[in-house]
Amino acid sequence: MQGLLTLVKMSLTVDALIRGPMTEFEEKLRQQHEASMHQELEALLATANKAEAEVSRKDFNGFKNLFHRFLQVKGPSVDWAKIKRPPEESVQPYDRIKAKGLPESITSCLNKLVVVKLNGGLGTSMGCKGPKSLISVRNENTFLDLTVQQIEHLNKTFNADVPLVLMNSFNTDEDTKKILQKYTHHRVKIHTFNQSRYPRINKESLLPIAKSMGMNGENTEAWYPPGHGDIYASFCNSGLLDKLLAEGREYIFVSNIDNLGATVDLFILHHLMSQPADKRCEFVMEVTDKTRADVKGGTLIQYEDHLRLLEIAQVPKAHVDEFKSVTKFKIFNTNNLWISLPAIKRLQENNSMDLEIIVNPKTLDGGLNVIQLETAVGAAIKSFKNAMGVNVPRSRFLPVKTSSDLLLVMSNLYSLDAGSLTMSKKREFPTTPHVKLGSSFTKVQDFLTRFENIPDMLELDHLTVSGDVTFGKNVSLKGTVIIIANHGDRIDIPAGAMLENKIVSGNLRILDH
Repeated sequence: MQGLLTLVKMSLTVDALIRGPMTEFEEKLRQQHEASMHQELEALLATANKAEAEVSRKDFNGFKNLFHRFLQVKGPSVDWAKIKRPPEESVQPYDRIKAKGLPESITSCLNKLVVVKLNGGLGTSMGCKGPKSLISVRNENTFLDLTVQQIEHLNKTFNADVPLVLMNSFNTDEDTKKILQKYTHHRVKIHTFNQSRYPRINKESLLPIAKSMGMNGENTEAWYPPGHGDIYASFCNSGLLDKLLAEGREYIFVSNIDNLGATVDLFILHHLMSQPADKRCEFVMEVTDKTRADVKGGTLIQYEDHLRLLEIAQVPKAHVDEFKSVTKFKIFNTNNLWISLPAIKRLQENNSMDLEIIVNPKTLDGGLNVIQLETAVGAAIKSFKNAMGVNVPRSRFLPVKTSSDLLLVMSNLYSLDAGSLTMSKKREFPTTPHVKLGSSFTKVQDFLTRFENIPDMLELDHLTVSGDVTFGKNVSLKGTVIIIANHGDRIDIPAGAMLENKIVSGNLRILDH
């Protein structure tokens, strides 16, 4: 049987890229696969208690749909020759939206809005345990603290009632809920719902590796949250979508919780609310101009008369360099999205949300090769009516993915006001410096011990640090600064040092006497 399943895998994922429709033999193997998967999932559900089985059955229905489509994939999901640049009117400059101004009262618009933050990720890539949203990023404030402060400020300023919704995953739900108690006296209602839990599948057999519905012991690595494209199904399944619609909410503003630039923009909100009912824009994707640092980011294209998100994973190998080019594809998706709630409800009920599948291969600790089937929230743009992009300023894209990003947002380059970070007025040019910290700085804990305090970076253009390097108090960095401690060496930048256009290398120890 194992040999037959391996043959299935080969025939479905290799040959299908080359050949056209499935042969009768391939079709039978595909059906065999689906039957085996269905059997395995039912066996897993039988190991759960009644309440858990009810939730997991909904999750598994979504998974089976994804798995069915995965088996039918006939190669790249885009035909490169059909890709066109989006027409000018479909990606509007932010200044044009802003020029329309605001009405006397924006409160009624705000009361139709819900802020949704994607909160499924862990802080493991930055060496932290638990949800990434609980990492301190500025003045002891976490990503979640800043988000709550922003929305509370909005509600107080405009006497509005904008709720915050967190899409958690099974990885982050428990820890997040414990923390939420501290916001009970803030002027913001907070709701949570959980992303689906899907089974990782063995790359060879294409069957789940889980032995039961449990998540501990041998099952620790058996499950995954299936990407943020799952928001549509899990939002509906949770019952929260219907609750918010009943309250008269019309739009959600969705963004990654680690994007500190993703605040509620009143001009985009007003633009959405002021459209005639029959021309209502159901989906706005905020895009921004691509720089060399963003070459892998998804971009908007026109494809078969629809606006569509093109991700690097969908690009045929021969065209990857073209995709990364800053001249042909000039914008990328910030993942700040404004989406119509009634439209989500309609598309979910009709089962007409068509999201491209991202096949994410992983190797587990024991060396087992598995695959995760995922989807991206922005990929749904092609299913919504009157969808458009808005080319926003770079300041609306300020993600903290690494300790290099953390150094920037902790520094005096940004000032903090009511949970929002803005570029300091003392910086003479609006671009963000390019910061590259070496592996000694990867973990937040290590990063913090290497800085007595964060250097003055107002006049910095470029910083590269590699090796065992520490910074004393009140260091100032200007222009281009490169500090390299070779293996076995250590460099202590002394307190009060001012480095301007300098390369520092070798060994410099400063010891207490």
